[in-house]
Amino acid sequence: MLDYVLLIIVGFVAGVINTIAGGGSLLTLPVLIFMGLPPNVANGTNRIGIVIQMLAGSAGFKSKGIVTFPYSIYLGIFALLGSIIGAQIAVDIKGETFNKILSFIMIAVMLIIVFKPKIKAKDLIERTKGKYTWIGCIAFFFFGIYGGFINAGLGFILILFLHYFNRFSLVKSNAIKAVVITIYMSGALLVFILNGKVDWAIGLVMAIGTSLGGWFASRFSVEKGDGFIKTFLVVMVSILAVKLWFFSN
Repeated sequence: MLDYVLLIIVGFVAGVINTIAGGGSLLTLPVLIFMGLPPNVANGTNRIGIVIQMLAGSAGFKSKGIVTFPYSIYLGIFALLGSIIGAQIAVDIKGETFNKILSFIMIAVMLIIVFKPKIKAKDLIERTKGKYTWIGCIAFFFFGIYGGFINAGLGFILILFLHYFNRFSLVKSNAIKAVVITIYMSGALLVFILNGKVDWAIGLVMAIGTSLGGWFASRFSVEKGDGFIKTFLVVMVSILAVKLWFFSN
């Protein structure tokens, strides 16, 4: 029972982190492995909570009037194709070299967040036609490959791409991210299920927490706006980069 309570609490915190920024899997994966799951089973089981959490987050954004259709569906389909490939090649999370590379990526993301000139509200003219659609779809195909493989930290990249390339507000970028992850993560989860790499009991208990965290964070972030999301992103990226670099074992 104490294990289940821990899973729900950790899931809630990860749901908040994933919905507003990203990197929640760097919290949930170690907990699942600590509870005795092999790394590849932990990787698959973790997907249950992410899918349900992003469904709840998407509903939360929609309840606040944030509409992402149809652009999020286009990106989601291409990311889904990539995620199936990524999940097929997913093996043990090993990782010192991988973690250090990801740490560098997170530091680069943080520097972009801090030093990239702020896009003024009048310049936030959404770019979703022509080349922006095709480049976005191709980019999300490759994002999907990484998402299918492990997904940790990908939320940061998705938000920045949508904000600076497509010129969505940070709030809408978050809402689109939630829909896209719901789509591609469902495909990746199916691959893990077919390969017997999912512990349903543990995954569904953690999903209780992640879904509550996703619903709460989506509505809360809409109310707080872009300034809050930017600050949250910087803090979470900094923590993630330090963890990956110094505590990767």
